[in-house]
Amino acid sequence: MSLRHAVLGLLAETPSSGYDLLKRFESSLAAVWPAKQSQVYGELAKLSEAGLIEVTGTGARNRTEYGITDAGRAELKEWLTGPGPGADAAYRSAALLRVFFLWTLPREEGAAYLKEFARRNQERNAVLARVREEAEWIGDPVQVCEWLALEFGIRASQSAGDWADWAAEQLNEHL
Repeated sequence: MSLRHAVLGLLAETPSSGYDLLKRFESSLAAVWPAKQSQVYGELAKLSEAGLIEVTGTGARNRTEYGITDAGRAELKEWLTGPGPGADAAYRSAALLRVFFLWTLPREEGAAYLKEFARRNQERNAVLARVREEAEWIGDPVQVCEWLALEFGIRASQSAGDWADWAAEQLNEHL
């Protein structure tokens, strides 16, 4: 359901076309919820059918601009203020599921997986840090919340990379 609510949240800020939404996903939401073109356009169709968004304008090259409806704002508010995942909610990570079974591989291959996991997180961290450095922070409420999510991505990728380096050492030492 999060893609649905991400699109509603972006449209609550400003009416946008599918292309505009994709650019917003790439520039800010990718740190917390990446989306592909087919996903965004598919979600726009579902939201429109459900009456949560409406066409607010059309332009050149069949550009369609969407805006959030009152029903869409109500759903967004319900999602934001309703019960979220609690302490008993399952945490799913394909990367960590692989770690659980690294014992089935030769030590070198398991350590190589962890080192690659660390490298990808360090790379992601560098990309997100550049976004933070290049942003013009003006402090409006939308931007403050974007900054908070970006900072989570920076800190999480740093932590995950550090953990993976440590885990590779542990694997080499104990397997």
